[in-house]
Formats: sequence, C-alpha cells, structure tokens
Amino acid sequence: MLSLILTYRDRELEIVKRCLTSLQVQNDQDFKVFLVNYGSSESFTLKLEKLIKSYDFLEYIYVPAYGQLWNKSRAINIALKKCNSSLLCVADIDLLFHPNFVQKTKQLYKEKGIVYFKTGFLDRQTTGENLIFENSKVSFSSNKDVTGITLYQTEILKKINGYDEFYHGWGAEDTDVHLRLKNEGYSVHFYDEEILVKHQWHPKQYRSKKSNFPFHTNLEKINHRYMTFQDQHKTTQANGEFEWGKIPDITKLKDLQKPMHKYEISSECFQFDAFIVGIFPCLKKASEIKITTDIRSKSIKNQIKKISGKKHIRTYSLEGVNNTLLEAIIQHHRLALYHYNIDWENEEILLKIVPDA
Repeated sequence: MLSLILTYRDRELEIVKRCLTSLQVQNDQDFKVFLVNYGSSESFTLKLEKLIKSYDFLEYIYVPAYGQLWNKSRAINIALKKCNSSLLCVADIDLLFHPNFVQKTKQLYKEKGIVYFKTGFLDRQTTGENLIFENSKVSFSSNKDVTGITLYQTEILKKINGYDEFYHGWGAEDTDVHLRLKNEGYSVHFYDEEILVKHQWHPKQYRSKKSNFPFHTNLEKINHRYMTFQDQHKTTQANGEFEWGKIPDITKLKDLQKPMHKYEISSECFQFDAFIVGIFPCLKKASEIKITTDIRSKSIKNQIKKISGKKHIRTYSLEGVNNTLLEAIIQHHRLALYHYNIDWENEEILLKIVPDA
C-alpha cells in the first residue's frame, strides 16, 4: 500500500476539495491519506472536518498549534510515526494528482527507489475552471531543484528520524531530507518524463509584519544556512536531542490560560538578554511572557546622552526582540504548546507557553 501525507493550515476549502477529489478517482485505490491539520483556526478547522467526511481513504490528524510558527517537518513526522505502509509519498494539499499517480508511483519505486516529481503549475484561470487533470494546461513546470513531492520507503525515512523539525516557517526541509538520504548512501531520482502532479494557483500565504501571528523576518535564510552546514558535515540523522513526531498533549491547553509564572520584560538590552539567556531556556511550568518597548529610550534626554556618547538606555527594536524570541523557542522549546501574539502597532509581544507539553 501507498500512504500520502498532506499538511494543512488555514487553506481555502476549494483547494482541499480539488486535491482530495483528484485522489478519489485514482485508478489504483490501494492507498490512504494522512491529512495533518497543523494549527488551523477554529473556523477553518470546522469547515475542513465537515468536508473530509466525504473521503473514506483519509485519516485525519489534528495538531493544536494555533498561534505557533508553521512547522511542516513536525506535521509530516507526526503522520510518519503512524504510517505502517511500505511506501510513503510526502506531498502538498494544493496539488492535483494524475489518475494514474498511485499506480505509477508503485511502479517507479520498483524501478528507481526514492523518487521526486516534476510539478506542473496552473494559472489562476485554469485552476478555477476545475478541469479534469489531463485537460488542465500548465503554465510552466518545476525543475530538479524543487523537491517537495517525494516517494520514500517508509522505513528508510524513519531510519533517519524523518524530517528535521528545526525547520520552521518555509523552506529547505524537503531538500534537507534528500541530502541526508544521499549522505546515508541512497540515490534520489528526479522523475520528469511526464507530469503526474499539478499545482493549483492560490495567493501566497506567507506571514508578514502586518499580521499578529509569529513571523521571523529572516527565518528562510537561516533555514538554508543550517541546511548547508548539515550537508557539509554529512549529517544523516535529524532531531538529535528532541523527540520527533511528537503530538502535543491537548489536555494541557488549559494550562495556557492559567500560567503559573508571569514575566514582564522590556526591550532594554540587558534585561532582555538576562531573560532570554538565563530564564527562558530553563522554563518548566506554564508561563506568560509580556515584552514591551522601553519608552524611556525614546526620551529627548536619553537621545542626547546617546549622541554625546554618555551612558544611556540601550534597547532592541521590536523586530530584533521578536526574531530572538522565536529563535529561542526553536532552540529550546520547539515541542512546547504555546500561543504567540505580536502587536506591531503597540510594540508588544505576548507569549503563553507550556514547556512540558
């Protein structure tokens, strides 16, 4: 049997419906789909759970990660831990699958082993026309550098501890797996003889500084540098000190509303450094952390002292505080239950976190 893993967060339901319907009409029905809802809002979750009742090949997994950084690797690994089939394909919820996709992937594995696929991209008009797969004309197609849709032997992926959950936000986690497999001695083949998957057009979903959700302004660059370091050292195993594929304990969501410890921190450099280096890594109990901009630094008196080279109040920018705090979460508490809210207008961050979730 072939299993497919699809990850989801707050996508339009028409995209999901088109994807699942393309799987519903597969010529080879010997497959199942793990659909991982990683941190969608309540409204999207309710609509999704209603929609998927129509698809009997699907196993639905809800992960309580609303208000957290997107972590596709963890979402994939949660499904990987549950997967018992011999073959596994990691794909995306915004794809359409050729009616022979399942049949063809099984054949390709026998011939080539680990395979990833060329993707055809549809434009906005073609996507909205809901044409059958063969009649939907692609605008352009991907090359071998696009590694998102890959067929694995399940046990091989488990052997290297799945996807690396260091990667948050977008970028590099797919290529990282390919590199680690090659370092382990496996060959990874690019199949471009035909297009078996097509990408539906949709607006980009990237977070920005206009949103209250967690968003690190340089995370994609950090992800790619990390991937390069790992490959230079011929890394094969991921998630060394962290349990991979762990589902948060949903019963501890209540602890987010009743934190045992509360911290009020300003953006003053020494105070923030003391907290982020000395306190934050050691958190054990549910905590609420409020960080505000130190307005004293904006006073005329402080500005004059700064210009004249005298002792003055030094502060970090809100963007700097935000990025450093998110990095600390990834480094120390990536498996925690947490809810992160940033108010760019009022220059305030509120983090509620349950470290031992």
